[in-house]
Amino acid sequence: MLFSRQKPNMITREQALPGRDHPAFEVPHRHEVLGTPLKPPFPAGIDTAYFALGCFWGAERLFWRIPGVYTTAVGYAGGFTPNPTYEEVCSGRTGHAESVLVAYDPKKVSYESLLKTFFEEHDPTQGMRQGNDIGTQYRSAIYYTNDVQKRTAEMAAASYNKSLREAGHDEITTEVAPAGPFYYAEDYHQQYLHKVPNGYCGLRGTGVSCSIGPAEAESDDGLKELPRTDAEWRGQLSPEEFAVLRQAATERPFSGEYVDTEDDGVYRCRACGNPLFNSDVKFHSGTGWPSFTEAVSPDAVELLHDDSHGMVRTEVRCGRCHSHLGHVFDDGPADCGGKRFCMNSIALDLDES
Repeated sequence: MLFSRQKPNMITREQALPGRDHPAFEVPHRHEVLGTPLKPPFPAGIDTAYFALGCFWGAERLFWRIPGVYTTAVGYAGGFTPNPTYEEVCSGRTGHAESVLVAYDPKKVSYESLLKTFFEEHDPTQGMRQGNDIGTQYRSAIYYTNDVQKRTAEMAAASYNKSLREAGHDEITTEVAPAGPFYYAEDYHQQYLHKVPNGYCGLRGTGVSCSIGPAEAESDDGLKELPRTDAEWRGQLSPEEFAVLRQAATERPFSGEYVDTEDDGVYRCRACGNPLFNSDVKFHSGTGWPSFTEAVSPDAVELLHDDSHGMVRTEVRCGRCHSHLGHVFDDGPADCGGKRFCMNSIALDLDES
């Protein structure tokens, strides 16, 4: 990312670079994680939203993890220069913001839920920057595609601004504007944090919850609000759940409720509701813990080196809230890839809906 000591200012259309009639590069056809097309036409019933919240690498990952999102892509929006390149956008002479296209099924995830993720996962009070990333391309923005999105975004921005001010933060600086042309970014930017799992992500939320509509402990997509402190986690989890999920304890073998369960459904993280495993990849390992051959997607979980207790293992954490789930071993069914995701029952919830 680029850094500057000068306060960035938005250019005018007359000051913008001329750009070009056609893209300067090819864009991949399919999403690296979801396997869906990056470009329209999308299937009937799929709506599109556009968000800018700082560096688009981390921003895109936030949205492709949400159940009900059909596809995502990163690109440039809100500016003047047609078909810009990354270098041109970073020069501050195109007027674009680094943005994310989110194509979603409104029957599975609401626009309000996407706005909640947008507001809570970055700091929308910083003007032409996001953390150490400084420049007009890092500004906070919502680009709406219809009047319903416009009204909802304006309502959410006003409501969140009130919550931020009450919590001692500055005024919100999020731009709410009609969606103009969206220019896709270069190949290497698309799903960057899937290709480079430990790559740069400068997004940081304010810790202030965004309430849109009636307050609910759980959203329509099954995701729960994320606590920000250990005290909040302790208030949400039982002592046994907290010990496993937040302190990496292990439940006793054959003691968990899902060891022998064969019911159909999706196993979610008990801490945050993130979908983790489908029931059709569960198998009886005889180890005393529920076991799976694979996660619902590579980004549903995090795999970390673990040398605790005198052993060298691979720890499995939730990809959304980073809670401890268990470990993964290489002694699973060979015909299913050879992996055994050995999970604590107390870290899971079976969603049979």
